[in-house]
Amino acid sequence: MAPNISAPTGVLMETDEEVPMVPHIPEVKKSQEHKLHLVWRNIILFAYLHIASVYGVYLMFTSARIYTSLWGFLLYQLGGLGITAGAHRLWAHRSYKAKWPLRLLLTFLNTLAFQDAVVDWARDHRVHHKYSETDADPHNATRGFFFAHIGWLLCRKHPDVRAKGKGIDLSDLYNDPILKYQKKLYLLLMPIICFIIPTAIPMYLWDETFTNSFCINLFRYTFTLNATWLVNSAAHMFGHKPYDRYISPSENVSVAVLAMGEGWHNYHHTFPWDYKTSELGKYSTNFTTAFIDFMARIGWAYELKTVPEDLIKKRVLRTGDGTHELWGWGDSDQPKDEIDEALITHRKSQ
Repeated sequence: MAPNISAPTGVLMETDEEVPMVPHIPEVKKSQEHKLHLVWRNIILFAYLHIASVYGVYLMFTSARIYTSLWGFLLYQLGGLGITAGAHRLWAHRSYKAKWPLRLLLTFLNTLAFQDAVVDWARDHRVHHKYSETDADPHNATRGFFFAHIGWLLCRKHPDVRAKGKGIDLSDLYNDPILKYQKKLYLLLMPIICFIIPTAIPMYLWDETFTNSFCINLFRYTFTLNATWLVNSAAHMFGHKPYDRYISPSENVSVAVLAMGEGWHNYHHTFPWDYKTSELGKYSTNFTTAFIDFMARIGWAYELKTVPEDLIKKRVLRTGDGTHELWGWGDSDQPKDEIDEALITHRKSQ
């Protein structure tokens, strides 16, 4: 059972109260008129973040050392894994299991990304999937691109989001001692891991200035935020729907690249339990899958769940929009050397 905690869950997030789980979830009511309540603290903080980030980009090209820029890119990749491989695929969807060293690593990387504690992130994401694009969806894409991208963090949550969040089972997350202590110590750990250490390392290891180091780290953090938000906004509005044409989530390669494999969203909402969040799992557009596969190879990740091709094919033929590649000979993704070197017997006589 989740403890009743009234402390804020994150500096940039709206304060929530954790409540005991209830066994039954009431039906979602039809959309009602809801008065928007802006959270000016968040508006000011996000405005500052984006302004400082633009200045950070300027510093990258004018006065910062190349090592500082490379450091920022590395942290973007690491923090991104804390969201994609950790909060999303491991904890929100339980698409694979992880031994404690990997869970500890992903919790650290998740704190580096600063998108709230895992239990809170996973709660909102489970609500998002269960009540996608209704008033109970925290970043309901039917309210427009801006709302789905960042607007949902600039105002109070819709009452349905709070109501449905109370009914989401989070017992598996609270039973993990690593996640339990991350949430308990979040406001202490987050500033150290996300801001202090990333700023201090360039200053002490290669004599970077505080301003350069601090602003480039803010750019790294803000870029990670926006890459994640694009999954909620762009990937719900732009792209094909080869698996289910009746839902808004779409296949968006640009988002997949920026969000380390999270842009194959039509597939993901059709099969949310697949650890690859995509059918092909190509590493070039799904770095997170490569990371999980490597962890499985060394024994830290196990019980990776994926969808068999026959099941995918049945779903594509039943609900797809017709943009999915064919299966078999002549597929557009079939290598040319495979076609050239294939042995074809019993050819029709010329």
